[in-house]
Amino acid sequence: MARGWESKSVEDQQQAAEERARQRESAPQDDSLQARARRERLESLRLSRARTLDQLEHATKRAHREMLQRTLRALETEIDALQIGGD
Repeated sequence: MARGWESKSVEDQQQAAEERARQRESAPQDDSLQARARRERLESLRLSRARTLDQLEHATKRAHREMLQRTLRALETEIDALQIGGD
């Protein structure tokens, strides 16, 4: 009977080791997925910034220009944060 418990314990240890190995293998994928998401967000922000600059160049109303300038500052702040966080 003791031998049965030992076998079960060994089996549990093997399963735990396999689970840890799977977690280690999936961790780099998670990191790369996060890096990819960060790069995609950064690219999206840069495109929004370019579009905002274009709109600002053509805006004639003061209120509209102010709104675009606030938008531009917010975009640049987020871009800076992503660049600093990724380096």
